[in-house]
Amino acid sequence: MNTQYILDLIYLIGSVTFVIGLKMLSHPDTARRGNLIACFGMTLAILGTIFIHDDEVKPIIYTLILVAIGIGTVAGWMTAKKVQMTKMPELVSIFNGMGGACAALISLIEFQHMSLEKTENSNQLFDLSKLAELFGNIGKHAEMNPTAKMSMIMAGLVIGSVSFAGSIIAWAKLNGTLNKPIRLPKYNILNTVIMIGLFVYAFCIVNGNAEGGMHVYLLFAASLIYGVLFVLPIGGADMPVVISLLNSFTGLAAACGGFMYGNKAMLTGGILVGSAGTLLTLVMCKAMNRPLYSVIFGAFGGGAAAAGGRELTGSIKEISPSDAAVLMNYSKKVIIVPGYGLAVAQAQHIIHELELILEERGVEVKYAIHPVAGRMPGHMNVLLAEANVSYDKLSEMEEINPEFATTDVVLVVGANDVVNPAAHNDPASPIFGMPILDVENAKNIIVNKRSMNAGYAGIENELFYNPKNSMLFGDAKAALSKLVAELKGM
Repeated sequence: MNTQYILDLIYLIGSVTFVIGLKMLSHPDTARRGNLIACFGMTLAILGTIFIHDDEVKPIIYTLILVAIGIGTVAGWMTAKKVQMTKMPELVSIFNGMGGACAALISLIEFQHMSLEKTENSNQLFDLSKLAELFGNIGKHAEMNPTAKMSMIMAGLVIGSVSFAGSIIAWAKLNGTLNKPIRLPKYNILNTVIMIGLFVYAFCIVNGNAEGGMHVYLLFAASLIYGVLFVLPIGGADMPVVISLLNSFTGLAAACGGFMYGNKAMLTGGILVGSAGTLLTLVMCKAMNRPLYSVIFGAFGGGAAAAGGRELTGSIKEISPSDAAVLMNYSKKVIIVPGYGLAVAQAQHIIHELELILEERGVEVKYAIHPVAGRMPGHMNVLLAEANVSYDKLSEMEEINPEFATTDVVLVVGANDVVNPAAHNDPASPIFGMPILDVENAKNIIVNKRSMNAGYAGIENELFYNPKNSMLFGDAKAALSKLVAELKGM
């Protein structure tokens, strides 16, 4: 059998496993199995690409490839095993950035290959009529015309570089290295001008009006600069959306590589990552009631964005663990709202123990999950799954909001902006219009926080001044441990 047919079959199997794995990732009960299925398909595609071909390859090449794979596997495995749940968004940013860097490096290497080839139409102007030939030659790398191939190289270079540089800045913001957004004068105009300049420059290179390696490396450098400037002014509140958006960029860059090499598995994987990242970005923007352009150009979550809002009046009540235990022990229904503070304190196991104790005493317990709780999509779901909290107990915002009015106690652990009534009540607030969890409708509210510091949006929370609210101050793990001890003593 022709080796190309075998390779095409392997790519088909790999592509199918990607689709199946992605589908299974939508539920915690099947997520691990889906991840393993997709990993099997990726491994199969990689091995097929390396070993099944018609060309003669020197043994040293195989050795270098396998050594690189081994180093990357060990480094990735150890990093993933040791990373704390609170650091997972940072890890995702780094991994995503590495994907963008790979796409950019592939484009640079392929440009060098093209510069060595003698093609009869290398000096021709860009011809839109060749677009049909581009799509007709997908899967036939050797037959792809130079203009089409150069288009894929430039697209992968620009998108991959922007994704890499932007992901590194996102990582620095998440770990606190860049804890404040930096806003250059007229940064929106500056970023827009650079973005348009990148497209024009890339078009000129494809068109043959800017020949030579120097232009490609200048485009590479300009793309890196734009990636930095793209993310630099965006505040912490929007980092989950930015991570998702950059993830879609990396997928798109990988898809360009799939076009260029005629690699169906690479193409399918890139399209799946790009489309899933885009859809997730739009879903999160909807959850925040903000258009995507507002996230990109609004720098929400920074000092400037947090300005405004009315002055809050009233008193703040504090509650002791013993009083909180009494209140929850004699409740019929309790809803727990987890936030980033729960992840920081690594309190997911103790809150699961609290849930079990309350259920033993006939209390109905549910968890309310806001779409943008934590620092990345699904952060709270993964955190609670780590503590063996049943997925059936996790309720999305639209589902749980009507139930707060019939809830005896809501326990908010480390969440802030996603429960702030200012989103409904204060038109001057930067989060006005954002859908939130309506915890203010519950009969009693207990908020656990280490201090009165503001959340991502940098604004005070109206909920803290609500007469029905009481503050349980302290580290989430320590405070909940005392609460559990008091419940056990009753």
